[in-house]
Parts: sequence; structure tokens; C-alpha cells
Amino acid sequence: MSKEGSSSVYKAWEATVRKTQAARKRANSIFGISVDHADEDDHDHSSDESDCGPEEMIYNADRILANGDYYTGLWCENFPHGQGKYLWTDGCMYVGEWFKGKTMGKGRFSWPSGATYEGEFKSGYMDGNGTYTGTNGDTYKGQWVMNLKHGHGTKHYSNGDWYEGEWRRGLQEGHGRYQWKDGDNYTGEWKNGVICGKGSFIWSNGNRYDGNWEDSVPKGNGTFRWPDGSLYVGNWSKDPSEQNGTYYPSQSSPDANLEWNPQDVYNVDLKDCKICPGEKVSILPSQKKLAVWRSAKGESVKPRRMSVDGRAFYCGGELVEDLMGLHVEDGNQRGLAMKVSKTARRQGETISKGHKNYELMLNLQLGIRHSVGRPGPSGSLDLKPSAFDPREKYWTRFPPEGSKYTPPHQSCEFKWKDYCPLVFRTLRKLFKVDAADYMLSICGNDALRELSSPGKSGSFFYLTNDDRYMIKTMKKAEVKVLMRMLSAYYNHVRAYENTLVTKFYGLHCVKLTGQPIQKKVRFIIMGNLFCSEYTIHRRFDLKGSSLGRTTDKPLTEIDEMTILKDLDLNFIFRLQKSWFQDFCRQIDRDCEFLEQERIMDYSLLVGLHFRNTSAAGDLIPSGALTPTDENKSDGTPRLSRADMDQLLLDPSRWASIKLGLNMPARVEKTERKSDCEFQLVGDPTGEFYEVIMFFGIIDILQDYDISKKLEHAYKSIQYDPTSISAVDPRQYSRRFRDFIYKVFAEETT
Repeated sequence: MSKEGSSSVYKAWEATVRKTQAARKRANSIFGISVDHADEDDHDHSSDESDCGPEEMIYNADRILANGDYYTGLWCENFPHGQGKYLWTDGCMYVGEWFKGKTMGKGRFSWPSGATYEGEFKSGYMDGNGTYTGTNGDTYKGQWVMNLKHGHGTKHYSNGDWYEGEWRRGLQEGHGRYQWKDGDNYTGEWKNGVICGKGSFIWSNGNRYDGNWEDSVPKGNGTFRWPDGSLYVGNWSKDPSEQNGTYYPSQSSPDANLEWNPQDVYNVDLKDCKICPGEKVSILPSQKKLAVWRSAKGESVKPRRMSVDGRAFYCGGELVEDLMGLHVEDGNQRGLAMKVSKTARRQGETISKGHKNYELMLNLQLGIRHSVGRPGPSGSLDLKPSAFDPREKYWTRFPPEGSKYTPPHQSCEFKWKDYCPLVFRTLRKLFKVDAADYMLSICGNDALRELSSPGKSGSFFYLTNDDRYMIKTMKKAEVKVLMRMLSAYYNHVRAYENTLVTKFYGLHCVKLTGQPIQKKVRFIIMGNLFCSEYTIHRRFDLKGSSLGRTTDKPLTEIDEMTILKDLDLNFIFRLQKSWFQDFCRQIDRDCEFLEQERIMDYSLLVGLHFRNTSAAGDLIPSGALTPTDENKSDGTPRLSRADMDQLLLDPSRWASIKLGLNMPARVEKTERKSDCEFQLVGDPTGEFYEVIMFFGIIDILQDYDISKKLEHAYKSIQYDPTSISAVDPRQYSRRFRDFIYKVFAEETT
């Protein structure tokens, strides 16, 4: 197509000349990334990015780009800037405001399928207030954050249903009202797109239910009312054995509803009341690549490709080499190389026959299978105080030939102890752990893996083959601490779903009675924080103290399995605003809980997966340009990493993203002053990296006992008392939080 022909096609459309308002005021979005692009010309850029500089002229442009895309509108330097229209060759089109190559402000994006979004954009994302109309007739009008419904909004479904209320990360969450086309409606609390919490359901025939809900059905205390005044009050459950309540007839109709069964609510009344699923978008606006050409005084230069959220994809080899060479030491400062391994390896040594702990592993697997498989009450989450009694423990004998309750086995005879089995069974239920999956992970055909060396405490660690669970041997003192605080721990994790403290799934003991030395091995089963499809490139154990808080490995031996410490940390972790606020609130709650239980010496374990790395494993900062993929036949440059928008394509995948798990974020590199030996937090450099983050509070079973008090007194004589780890729980909590709030910050892009 010629340029003249293209102009004639679009001559009916006239660009409105308009300068963009301050971009900084619009750039707050979840994980939004602002990039200062390297300029190939010798222009000096003003530090104020809210508009083009005095030497950068804004003018109208009407261009067919090298890949066939078409743009008409205002142009500044090498980017669309102001009001403009961009048409991609696949039929997608954006008409609206731009800021230096990024869709920023008000605009309209349309898909070739007929779907449209009209509203506010930030850094290429649908972000702000806007209306989406889907191909199937669904419409949503309300608030958006980074391509997802987030905030207050109203959605009308093509089948006649509608919902008005709060949304969070693409799903209904908070308070909202859903009305079905037949007139039935629910008003109340939602969570992850389903009815959950307190609410009222009113049927079109006048019946209504007021009470608690779980997974879109009544669960817990609630009242069912008929229009004649009759009512049923009780505890609700889909399991008839758990259902109980009292029917109160009305004075006007004392014999009505006597044959009514509460299970009819589940099997009849709610059978057809399904929540409409959301429409999946084929491609998001922020995924559309923008072909931008470089020109200098009329001379054509090879086009660069970038995405509409401002991330560039290509630059000359020299610049890439320069960006990849960021590493190592500055003067006398110990610095970590900005490089990661490209080949993931598994932790630990497989425990096979002949291993010194092979029989112990068999005993553990037999015991777990016995404990989890044994039938138990499947009651409510409300436990009696007696369930937490430290004397609530049961011994089971496992002879090699088997018994009435145990299978035969090839190991020596042993005894198995379960501590507070009902509590841990209920905790697994609370943490949504399926019993069959739990047994399969720990007791399946695959062997456990023993980590290469015991921790500082002398405990040994074992991983299940699927990496989901970690098993840690424990001292008797630690068991006593856990039993003492078990009730408070249970109440805390039940009250705060986003708690960062370690998840405990079972507490057991093996006593080897068939050997000359009858030793006891106590162990706890925990969730593995780093069980993920992402490779963990960096691991940090952070306490907020400085004495001895560096890894003892030389720089050349540090790899992705090395646990780095406070003085090794060379990043500030930046979270999007709402998640940073959630993080701070939860850190406060968890630390207050641990302080009340007289716990100290805990850590925040942090894992980082760097999303943008070169083929050689070098970390590439945000906004850095990656070389052309020479293996592609069309020669067009490509992203060197899987774009985060692939995650956003399917909002249901956001269920895997929680506080501390699978969290997309950014980290900013820091550098410590060479003349400050124990500078806990380095100075920010302005160099950012896109990451997936994992974090949680670990080692929560050390109380401030006499040994820790003596350690504090002894070390205080030799060192600064504020620098040592063993301090009073209140002081520890305060110091820990002060440090964490320095190394975690709100994203201010």
C-alpha cells in the first residue's frame, strides 16, 4: 500500500492537536514501568518528562511503518506524542492520547472481533475508569488497574445477569450485589469471584437466606425465611450430617413447610444460580507491539520495536554489552555479580536405599500415611480448647509384621507419635490442602530429598519430590514452644488469610524401638515457600541485624542455592501500592503475634526470580534493550522474556498470586559505601529489574529463653547490643520491622 493510498483511506479522520498532561500523575499502575530510552541522537533531555523539551518539536505525522502498521497524529522526536491513531495490521486500533510512545490518558482500543475498551490508559494498560464491551455482549463499566477490573464497577452479562460492587484483580471481591435474570439476587461479601462471607440471598418467590456463605453456598450460621413469616435457624452445610437447626412456623400458617428439607436449598433452590464467567480477552492492549522508526533530519534509520507500555526490544550490540556488564566489586565493597544460572538444578540428595536415613524416611512415610488416612471428624473450624492440650498426643506401634492398624513393612520396629492430630488436620483444611495430594507428595513412590547440610540450629531438612513440602527435624524445646503457642497460632492464621508466618501441616515423632539405641526424631511438616514454576535466582534471609549477617561463601561460589543475608542484600524491593499497604499491615500483625508469644530470631525469607536475563545469564535492567533474535526468520526483534501480560490474559491465573507468592514486582539495585563496613541498607542506584517475588516469615519457634538471654549478655560485652540477633522479643520485633520497611518500598513509577 502506498503512503498516498493510505492517506486517502484515513482522510476522513482528523487528528486533534493536543499536548499530553504531566505523565507522572498518570503513571501509577500495578507493576507499571517507566523507561528512559537511550537516544541515538545527541540531544540533551530535560529532567522534566511531562512534555517534550524546547528543542523537541511536536508535529503531525502520517506514516506507514516498516511492518505495515499505520499511524496518524501528533509526533515528538521518535514517538507518538499527543493525540493520535494507531492501526495494527491484525486489525487492532487505538485512538487517543499518547506520551512518548506509550498509550497514556484517555483513549479507545478496539479489537478486530468487535470488542472495545473506552476509558483511561496508563503506561499501555487499561488503567483508571473505563468501559469494556465484549464480543458476546458483556459490558463492564468501572475502575481498572493494569488491564484488570479493580475497584468499584458494574458488569452486565449477555444472558441478562448483572453485578455491581467491588472487584479485585479481575474478580468480584468485597461487597457486591449479583442479580440473576429470573429476579433472584444476592447482596453481601465476595472473595475470588465467588460468594463468601456474610450475605443475603433473596429468591423471586420471596424466600430468603441471611447468614454465612462459603464457595457460593450457605456454610455456618444462617436463617432461612418464608414470606409467611416461618423461619429456620441453624448451622448450614452441604454435608447433611453437619446440618442442624430449628424450624419456627408462623402463626398464620403453622402447618406450612413441615416437609421442607434444608438440603433443598443446595439441591433445588441454588442449583441454577451460577455466576457467569468472565470473557477472556485474546490479546491485551499492553501486548501490542509498536513499530517506531528513528529519523534524524529526514534521514531514515532502521526502525526500533517497542511495546505500547514503553518497553523497547532492540538496540545496537554495544549498548547491550554495556548493560550486561553490570557486576561485582566497587572499591572495597563486597558486591554480588548481576548474573544468574540459566540451568535450574534441584536441591538436595535423593534418599535411596543405602542412605543413612533411608529407614527413617520409610518410617516417616508409613506414619504420615497412617495419620492422614485415619478417619477423623470433618467438623467445623471451631475447635474446643481440649484439642490444643499438649497431652493430646497418640502413640502407634509399627511392628515389621504389621498389626490390626498398621501394615507390614521392611523397616525395623518403630513407634509413631501424633501431636494434636485434630488441630493439624483442621489446619490442613484451613490451608486448603487436599488429603490425597498431601499423602501422595510425602508418601508416594518418589523418595524425599535431604538438603546438603543441616541448618545452624542442627536441624536437618527434607524436601518432597514435588517440592511442595519441607520436613524439618526439631529439638524437644522447639516442640514445646509450638505446643505452647499452637492455639494462638491457629487463631492467627485463621483470622489472617494472608499471614506470612510459616504454614505448619503436621507435628510428629518417630521412636526407633527396634535398634539398640532408642532415639527419638521429632519433625514438623511445613509448606515450601519456593515451590514454583519459576527458578529462584536469589535467596535472602533477612533479620535486621548486622553481626555475622553475611554469607560465608566466597563470591565465586555463590549460586542460586546460596542463602544470602542482610549485609549481602543489594536490592530494595518495590511493590505496587495496594500490595505494599497489604504487606505492611500483615508484617505488623505477624510481628505483634510473635512478640506476644515471646518469639524472636525469626527471619523474612525472600526469593527472587529475575524475568529478564540474557542468554549468558546476565541480568538486564528494566527498559534495557535486548538484541534481535537471530533465529527468527522475519528478523524482527523479540522480547527476551515471557511477558507478564501473558499472565494477565487469564484473570483466573491471578488466584496463584497472593501476598508473598508469585508476586510480580521490581527491585532497585543498591550500593553500599566502601567506607561504611556495616551499612545495612545500601544507597539506591536508579537501576531496576523486573522480578517475581516470594517471601515469608520463617524460624518462628525460638523463644527468648535463658540460653538466648545469656547469649545476649555475652555478645553485648563484645559487640554493639543493637547489632546482635539475640535480643528481647519486643526490641527484636521493632528492629525487624524498621529494617523490613527500609528494604521494601512502594512502587512510585
